[in-house]
Amino acid sequence: MPKTDAPYPVVDLFAGPGGLGEGFASLDNGKGEARFENAVSIEKDNFSFNTLKLRHFLRTFPHGEFPEEYYKYLKSEISLDDLYENYPCNKTSAENSTLQIALDPENHEHVRKIINERLKDRKKWVLVGGPPCQAYSLAGRSRMMGDPDFENDIRHFLYKEYLQIIIDHSPPVFVMENVKGLLSAKVDEKHVIDRILQDLKKPKEALGEGTNDLAYKLYSLSEDDTPGSEVDPRLFLVRSEEYGVPQARHRIFILGVREDIGIKPKTLIPHKPPTLKQIIDNLPHIRSGLSKGGDSLSAWRNAIKELDPVAIQAELNGHKCTGDLINKINSVLVDESRELERRSSKYPSRPRSKHDVFDVIYDSTLDVLIGHETRGHMPSDLRRYAFASSFADVTGRSPKLADFPKSLMPDHKNVDLGCEGKMFSDRFRVQLSGKPATTVTSHISKDGHYFIHYDPAQCRSLTVREAARIQTFPDNYKFEGPRTAQYHQIGNAVPPYLSRQIAAVIAEVLDRAGEVG
Repeated sequence: MPKTDAPYPVVDLFAGPGGLGEGFASLDNGKGEARFENAVSIEKDNFSFNTLKLRHFLRTFPHGEFPEEYYKYLKSEISLDDLYENYPCNKTSAENSTLQIALDPENHEHVRKIINERLKDRKKWVLVGGPPCQAYSLAGRSRMMGDPDFENDIRHFLYKEYLQIIIDHSPPVFVMENVKGLLSAKVDEKHVIDRILQDLKKPKEALGEGTNDLAYKLYSLSEDDTPGSEVDPRLFLVRSEEYGVPQARHRIFILGVREDIGIKPKTLIPHKPPTLKQIIDNLPHIRSGLSKGGDSLSAWRNAIKELDPVAIQAELNGHKCTGDLINKINSVLVDESRELERRSSKYPSRPRSKHDVFDVIYDSTLDVLIGHETRGHMPSDLRRYAFASSFADVTGRSPKLADFPKSLMPDHKNVDLGCEGKMFSDRFRVQLSGKPATTVTSHISKDGHYFIHYDPAQCRSLTVREAARIQTFPDNYKFEGPRTAQYHQIGNAVPPYLSRQIAAVIAEVLDRAGEVG
């Protein structure tokens, strides 16, 4: 095997809270030595940047070993400033490798200088990241429909900032990530993805910078096929659940290898994911709260008890699962055996599953659970959650709006369209225990209706820590900022377990590359 030059530097653009970088940083050579190091990560959002900087700080310590003071910080025994003050050199290193700045033409020269300084003439490295996805996502396009400025939205063209970095530094390998909606996004009636693929192949030509002496071949991580000049964009779709991630998260990953290197990458190795229950069920069982009228365990139980099984049975009008459903609801209503709290900091033992994902998630040194606190909900939504999760438990599927009894229908102008299956028919979506979760999106920061826990007795939406586990973030990963910002960071991130597998593909390419100009 060719001599390696590890750890290889990683430059991470639009880094968010660091999901891509975490996966690369966690890959080792089997001897506890890291294969990659974070040279520089760039992120504009303040809360995401603070999360990113903290993680870079931790990576300045020996691979896989965090200082004792970090665990004290997680237990709120010391502040973040106290943690940083204990290790000023490590803090300085983290500040040098993280940059809070917008990637735009005004900052090109500054960004170019920083990356050059951090790479230190290293020839083998990788560029990763992806532009913000709101303008490409189906939800984003739905929200912006009818906006006359939509097709001129700058977020359509942020990938050009990615291209500029490629031109400035000629990375031997890059990975560009974005949402599945990119496959159908159009500007001026032309598919955006076709333009992006062509531009990534010949970045200088794309930005009008002269000759084609810099060119890339583009590869799929999921399909063993060498794309030609007429590539099917669907080749670049990666279904995370096919690679061990407990979530049906489908994203575009474009792997580019500089033409002069002449190496075809391997593809990811498919393997089954754990179920949602295997990922989160060993976390302490907790209850939701009441957002109105004062919260207490008794008030919470009384709010749910207003669910009337007799009325529901009459309204369901002979649904084939009515009997079992009513029995399930009755069992939830009468069960007062558990004294459930709204939060728990008790860190559980390692889940019984032998799946490799737990090597990424579980931290045997950790003695506190962070981010496992529920949101408050309106009493009417609590009853909808109790019904929906009971329905899912009995039928094995999340209910559509048409399955809800009339008395539990939300007071919304689009309810009739939802019942007809034309709009938001799954407004209340239960995450099924025996399957991977649906895609964790930034919308989880809003109301939790799409992320209802499968246990009717807990009657709640998913916590920050549960969402983080579904995204395969380590339990010791601290997301900075208020809870809404934490959900938002998690929903926009790349699952680190998937990223680590991508890192292994990239490492193999760089190992084989020999001398790189």
